[in-house]
Formats: sequence, structure tokens, C-alpha cells
Amino acid sequence: MDNQREWARKAAELVDAIVALGFPEELGVEIAKQLGSPKAMQRMLAYLYNVKPDKVELVVDEMIAICSDVHAWKEKKACEAANASYNEMLNSGFGEDNE
Repeated sequence: MDNQREWARKAAELVDAIVALGFPEELGVEIAKQLGSPKAMQRMLAYLYNVKPDKVELVVDEMIAICSDVHAWKEKKACEAANASYNEMLNSGFGEDNE
């Protein structure tokens, strides 16, 4: 339940920041949905607060960059887990008795 509250708080903060820059509320809602996590939204908020973009294209480009980074990180972690499993399988001899 706390995770949902944290997501809702960050989404509301993101929408407020988008609106404060003069963009429509709907843009903030859609960006929050696309980013998907409070951590990604916090990264977007840092961008908005520091850069203060004046074009919607800049906001959307940053959202895409953040989503791309998140996807790359998830893919890296999945590859690391698969590699660890493969190495374990190699070290255990594929389930054969190595006596």
C-alpha cells in the first residue's frame, strides 16, 4: 500500500511541476504513467526543476530518455541473472554426478 501512495505522491508532484511550467495537466498524467515508478518520476522532476524546459518536445524527449535508461537497466539485470544461472549450471556439471 505504501508503494501505491508513494507512486501517487510522485505522480501528483510531477503533474504539478508540468502545470507550473505552463503545460497541460494531461501531459503530466501521461508522463507519470509512462515513467511508471517513483524513482523515474523523481529523475524527471529533477530535470524539470533544473532545466525548466519551455517546449513540450523537450519534456517528452527527457521522458523517452528516462524510459530508455530504465529499460536498459532492467535488461542488464535480467542478463546478469541469466548469466549467473548459466555459470551455476556450468559449475555444477549440468546435474551430473562428478564423483
